[in-house]
Amino acid sequence: MNVYDQAHQLATAIKESEECKQYTEVRKKLEANPELDSAVKDFMKKQFEFQTNQMMGNEIDQEEFMKLQQLSAVLMQDPLTSEYFQCQMRFSTMMSDVYKIVGDAADFGLGPMGDIGDMM
Repeated sequence: MNVYDQAHQLATAIKESEECKQYTEVRKKLEANPELDSAVKDFMKKQFEFQTNQMMGNEIDQEEFMKLQQLSAVLMQDPLTSEYFQCQMRFSTMMSDVYKIVGDAADFGLGPMGDIGDMM
């Protein structure tokens, strides 16, 4: 079997996984509630911006961090939102594990200081 066939099998296995099915189901429920869906999307956007600034080495704005924490606490009080974030985390963890497995298999020591660095 060639690698492309196996990649398609992996994609099918991911789509058929409980993690993906639950995440998709809960995401549809969330999308059926436009107000809640908008609040979740707004939170995720703010969280992404905060994390991006943090990774870029920018100083952490404590006030912004507290607002984000408070918004998270409010959202987690809603059962649907809480379930959505839990399903999202399980799906993300599964995907991260899959990426690691594939990445480990494809590591030929050609990283920044791998075999090429040894030749210099």
